[in-house]
Amino acid sequence: VQLQESGPGLVKPSQTLSVTCTVSGGSCTTSSLAWGWFRQPPGEGLEWLADIHCSGQTFYSPALKSRLSISRVTSTNEFSLQLTSVAPEDTAVYYCVRGVNWMYDYWGQGTQVTVSS
Repeated sequence: VQLQESGPGLVKPSQTLSVTCTVSGGSCTTSSLAWGWFRQPPGEGLEWLADIHCSGQTFYSPALKSRLSISRVTSTNEFSLQLTSVAPEDTAVYYCVRGVNWMYDYWGQGTQVTVSS
C-alpha cells in the first residue's frame, strides 16, 4: 500500500485548505479499514484530524470538527481533507494514513502546508 499526499503548499489566512491522498495498492476490502489524516505543526507532535471508514462513517477531531470535512472518491482511489478558515497555526505537515481498527499502518510522506499572507 502506498499513499501520496498532494496539497497547495501555501494558503492565505481565512481560506480553505484542501489536501488529497492518492492510494495505490490498497482499497476498501473490509469495513474495518479507514483512511485518515494527521498533521504535525513545526516543533510539535502529531495531531489526528479525521478518518473516513470504508463503511462510510466519518470521524473528526473534536477540536477541529466544525472546520473539517473528509471525503473519498472510490473511482479514483483518492480521499481528501478540507479545513476551512485557516490561520497561521494550521501550518503543518499533513499526512494521510490507512487505519485498521484505529491503528495506523501505512503513512504517506507528508505534504507541507503553510498558512501565510
